[in-house]
Amino acid sequence: MWLKRLLILIPLLLTAILLQSYFWVPTYETQAKGNPKRLLKYIEASSGDAKILNPILNADSASSNIVGMVFDGLLDLDENLALRGRLATDWTITEQAYLLVDPDSQLPDGRQATGTLIQQRIQHALNSGAIPELDGVLLNIRGMPSGFRTTTVEVLTPNKNNQSKTTSVAVSITVPERLAFTLNRVDQDFFDRLAPIIGAQYGTNFAHDTYIQIIDSVDAKIEAQVKAQFPSLLSVTEHNPEILFHLRKGVRFHDGQELDAGDVKFTYESIMNPRNISPRTSDFEPIKSVTILDSHTVKVIYKRLFSPAISAWTMGILPEHLLNDAAMQKEMNDRDLSDATRATFGMRDSRFNRNPVGVGSFRFVEWQSDQFIKLERNEYYWEGAPEYEQYIVRIIPESLLQEIEFRTGAVDFYSALPHQVARYREDDRYQNFSSLGFGYVYIGYNNRKPLFADPRVRRAMSMAINTNEIIQYIMYNEAERVTGPFPKVTEWYDESIQPIPYDPDGARKLLESLGWKKNAEGWLEKDGKIFEFNMVTNSGNSVRKNIMSIAQNAWKKIGIKCNTQYFEWAVFLKDFINTGDFDATVLGWSMGIDPDLYQIWHSSQAGPQQLNFVGYNNPHADELIVRIRQEYDRDQQRVLAHELHRTIHEDQPYTFLYAAKGTRILDKKIVIVERQPDGNEQYKKIYPLKSGSIQFYFNKWRKLEHTPAF
Repeated sequence: MWLKRLLILIPLLLTAILLQSYFWVPTYETQAKGNPKRLLKYIEASSGDAKILNPILNADSASSNIVGMVFDGLLDLDENLALRGRLATDWTITEQAYLLVDPDSQLPDGRQATGTLIQQRIQHALNSGAIPELDGVLLNIRGMPSGFRTTTVEVLTPNKNNQSKTTSVAVSITVPERLAFTLNRVDQDFFDRLAPIIGAQYGTNFAHDTYIQIIDSVDAKIEAQVKAQFPSLLSVTEHNPEILFHLRKGVRFHDGQELDAGDVKFTYESIMNPRNISPRTSDFEPIKSVTILDSHTVKVIYKRLFSPAISAWTMGILPEHLLNDAAMQKEMNDRDLSDATRATFGMRDSRFNRNPVGVGSFRFVEWQSDQFIKLERNEYYWEGAPEYEQYIVRIIPESLLQEIEFRTGAVDFYSALPHQVARYREDDRYQNFSSLGFGYVYIGYNNRKPLFADPRVRRAMSMAINTNEIIQYIMYNEAERVTGPFPKVTEWYDESIQPIPYDPDGARKLLESLGWKKNAEGWLEKDGKIFEFNMVTNSGNSVRKNIMSIAQNAWKKIGIKCNTQYFEWAVFLKDFINTGDFDATVLGWSMGIDPDLYQIWHSSQAGPQQLNFVGYNNPHADELIVRIRQEYDRDQQRVLAHELHRTIHEDQPYTFLYAAKGTRILDKKIVIVERQPDGNEQYKKIYPLKSGSIQFYFNKWRKLEHTPAF
């Protein structure tokens, strides 16, 4: 009998305990009860652990998020996605341009070119208003005497196994007299503007062989390869953009050392040091030199026109005193490394990468692998200490567990999936932010294939697909249609361009006008060949798989036979995309802020292992792409980008589908704190910027004990 009573009593006791806990266990709304410090911690979940906490070495998003808190760059992006100063208070962009004096060239009146004569005629043209575009732009002209230098040229030669190897060949260069021009802005058309004075054909037959000599004895094949590089070794015209950075004074690294120009130069040199194998090398390769003018002034000179290069300076600056040769030597001694290890020891091996020291708003504290990374606010941050005392990233690989932790208040941020967005919008406990990202999804056609060579065929393919149906049923309306190659949130995207309309009848008629007629089986046929092709994508992606099914059915309705195949990601890239051995594919791009699309769309980038894998080739687009990456005037870049957008849209090398929205969920108790001059605080709702970012003002975020009434 006592056992029966006990079995009845235990559930009753448990129920009583659970009921009374309602009155003392903090709920989600009162989670700080008994733990006020929780309000001072911002906790975020990450599906993967960071790899390396060094701004010049990291290449994964988990590391980048932490690095962005610990380090600052000279520049970053403002609310309108334009560059703004950070560690640099200001910067100016000018240009030094150079023109070789070619004695074999004749000026338009037939006189032999000399430096003095060219300089006189340019000055006369300026004074007379003959070149108004350079009025106030060309500040100075000076003659430069001839000189001499030596360098090495790298060429590829076959070895005994008929494999390519790199051979260095020494050459001597006698640099003839030059004219140097100082411009107050970068002008990619500068030498074209001088054509009426020096002649449109000036320097086209420059005798490079007269001025460049191969020092080493080489065979004929190597000699031919070296001579092919002569024009780049001694260019008749040269653009050298310059950026002058003035650094913010009084900024200190987390260990107390003041940041100066030496740290900027050291960061650049570390990136270019091949031992460090930095993924940022290509961003800084266009730099010719970095010169320290004083402790807080740096001049960066570029080898050529390349406007995207300035954005590279958003990367965090390293502390020279902790990573220079002396510091690395000390670390090797402290760790008592062997001679063999010392021989290959570099920045990638340093303890710094797991104990970073920057100048950012948060300083590094602790890293427990696959568990968490903890940062604490920098009380001496140059822009003012953040509101949060701690920034913690917890490693939670499972998305379901991330959501559970968020809903219990153990995590402050959750990125909702498209099908979850609706219910979060209806929950009064949360604030949600849906905005477009920098990527888009598309169907790409192999333009090299005869079937897809005609842009009218590609347009018909796009007309047959109901993209709005994809957005509604696959993306739960958490996406927007796109019409071209630029991120929709940027100024480079031309909003005036309308999407290709859903018009299957029009698509059928367009194909019929090109000779495609339906056969007895209902398939389109031309010259005895059925309109049939294979479309591939990677397996494991349900969204792309569903897009393939919708497109396949849409094309079938107008008589196009599409076969679909799915491959594991590595195989998909290696055997199909990288080789260009496919008919059509479903993929997506994650884009950056810069309008430079050279790698994706320029015809020179259509070879194996390159990113223009659809083989797009349009000379006008090529010209626009080059002009965009050489243009430093933002307004002119926008005009060129819109023209490129329209050109690609008309060619339809892709069926541009949609840009997905990302939805971020936050507790409503998290607000922006604005401190007033009288010492009072004003609370404001968090809001997204044009880019969709909600963390631009993160250092002003704070979690309140109760939801404020706005």
